[in-house]
Amino acid sequence: MNDPAQALRDFQPTREFFIGIDSDGCVFDSMEIKHKECFTPMFIKHFGLQPVSKYAREVWDFVNLYSKTRGVNRFPALSNALDLLAKRPEVIARKVSVPSPDPLDEWMTRETKLSNSSLTKEVQGGNRDLENVLAWSNAVNAMIEDLVHGVPPFPLVPESLQKLNTQADAMVISQTPAAALEREWAEHDIARHVRIIAGQEMGTKTEHLKFAAAGKYPANKILMVGDAPGDFKAAKSNGALFYPILPGGEEKSWQRFFDEALQVFFAGEYAGEYEAELVQAFNASLPEKPRW
Repeated sequence: MNDPAQALRDFQPTREFFIGIDSDGCVFDSMEIKHKECFTPMFIKHFGLQPVSKYAREVWDFVNLYSKTRGVNRFPALSNALDLLAKRPEVIARKVSVPSPDPLDEWMTRETKLSNSSLTKEVQGGNRDLENVLAWSNAVNAMIEDLVHGVPPFPLVPESLQKLNTQADAMVISQTPAAALEREWAEHDIARHVRIIAGQEMGTKTEHLKFAAAGKYPANKILMVGDAPGDFKAAKSNGALFYPILPGGEEKSWQRFFDEALQVFFAGEYAGEYEAELVQAFNASLPEKPRW
């Protein structure tokens, strides 16, 4: 059986530095439209949450956009959202039964690649308990393909990619399905600036960095650019450096990356005080607990 992650293991450096870049919410301003117009409506529809749609919407947005779980893979996000929603006092008061995430959690403890294709195999293998999760995930993909077009990269992203290519190998590191990533990067003619586009089928972001870069470049020459705590975790799990794109401050973050941070990284002066100041601002930008 072909392992999609083999392409990452086979990856060989051609430049001195390596830069991994997240896609949704980092390169593209697509988080809001994908979650609010695609994920949330299908969450409400496929899990029978119409009686508590207002709270379902708030919970989904919190988990995926406005908290420290921002940017997490869709399947842990779904489990988290179902769990949080079931505990909301307003939902309990309305006596609405929220589906249990237990069958999904059980599958996630066994499966290493949390992707649509691995879930499809699980359901085709006879796991009827996950049929609604697969139907939801497929519906989300169809909505995204139908609706999410013409969302350009943030200002200075193409210029930054061009600039970093002078000294760094670049790779997309994302938990979005590969087909959507390839479509979006090609649509805006920026796919030519990256060596590989790694989506959820190739494993976690931590695994992407580990397979493609760790041990092939010095740790202080590996940088992860991202807008979510999962991106930070992927970097630090591999001893790499991290540059945050601040949620709500994306344009300023890319301006600073283009004007200053990239040169600081190439000069070997990024680790330490410079990175710490950026990470502190990043950590302050997303809450851990919901307000309700």
